[in-house]
Amino acid sequence: MLFQIYGSMAGTQLLGWVMVFVGLIVLNEIARRTKAGGIGIFVVLTGILTVYFIAVHCGAFGGRNNWTVAYMDGWFHYFKLYAAVIGCIGFMMIKYEWWIGKEHWFKPFPFLIVAANIMIANVSDMESAINAFKVTGDFSGAWWASNEGVFLYGGWWNIVNALAGMINIFCMTSWWKIYSSKDKNTSDMVWPDMTVWYIVAYDIWNFQYTYANLPTHSWYCGLALLLAPTFANLFWNRGGWIQNRANTLAIWCMFAQVVPVFQLCNTFSVLPALYQGANGLSALDLYDKAIAVYNSGVNNAGEVVAGMGITANPVPQGVVSILALAANVLCIMMIIKRSKKMHINPYKEDVWVGTPDYEEALERIRQ
Repeated sequence: MLFQIYGSMAGTQLLGWVMVFVGLIVLNEIARRTKAGGIGIFVVLTGILTVYFIAVHCGAFGGRNNWTVAYMDGWFHYFKLYAAVIGCIGFMMIKYEWWIGKEHWFKPFPFLIVAANIMIANVSDMESAINAFKVTGDFSGAWWASNEGVFLYGGWWNIVNALAGMINIFCMTSWWKIYSSKDKNTSDMVWPDMTVWYIVAYDIWNFQYTYANLPTHSWYCGLALLLAPTFANLFWNRGGWIQNRANTLAIWCMFAQVVPVFQLCNTFSVLPALYQGANGLSALDLYDKAIAVYNSGVNNAGEVVAGMGITANPVPQGVVSILALAANVLCIMMIIKRSKKMHINPYKEDVWVGTPDYEEALERIRQ
């Protein structure tokens, strides 16, 4: 098993996942179907939350005891939230042809922002591998505590996944051919060449990134958050996956920033298989001890984890990282093969012409 779902909390753990999955799909539909929905969520709501974040740092709403400050005050969380929101607004500019969104030179914006986010994740993977190396002198695996209040077990799997992430950047093809759909009831930013080949390679890579670097959150930000946009792309928004992905990521970041205890408390918290022997413990229990280790400046994470009766089970991390690398290598090999056969530059021209995903997406911009 990838996750520890059993015992008296299994029901609420599964319920929590369904709530997040369905909630993200519904809110994504509200955001993508109307201008008012998109502006309301990504401009108005973000503005309100910005005022809220400033207020809590000035001592309002509980100050240091506020959930946001206590559990989600790291720079990474704020960076991820605003980077996702900027992506959503940029995608709205393209699909509604607002201002620079209608200019040809702005077309590669989706590629650039996705590539930047992938690179940030790759750096996190390498940071974990390096911190583990400092403990053992090799990449066989070691515990360390992050400033996010999480005990991480870094090792060679982080390096493998970072390599998969680097390849994934180059699996994004036809950067300049991004359009606004002409659907009857709504409009989407459509990237026809971003087909199931890329989506699967990305999902496996990104799941492993969250599983290795955000393990106590990965039941939600790894599994539910990744499957929600993929589900929408599969059944009714073909070609709009990257828009779905940005929307759901921004929405999840907003929720997680304001209500972090949802994924930390014992009721809904789900720990990965990594924390072997963590019977009855929640992500919140681990958070308190991990942040104490981080603040101490002494890397005795291994001793603290052992004292909690936990032993590392990195096998799932290793397996998924290898799957991520294999999926991305296969994807880039297919891109090279098709590009040579078609005599094209895969980053200027469409690679996946003739495939069902591509043709269905293309139909949306021909209407």
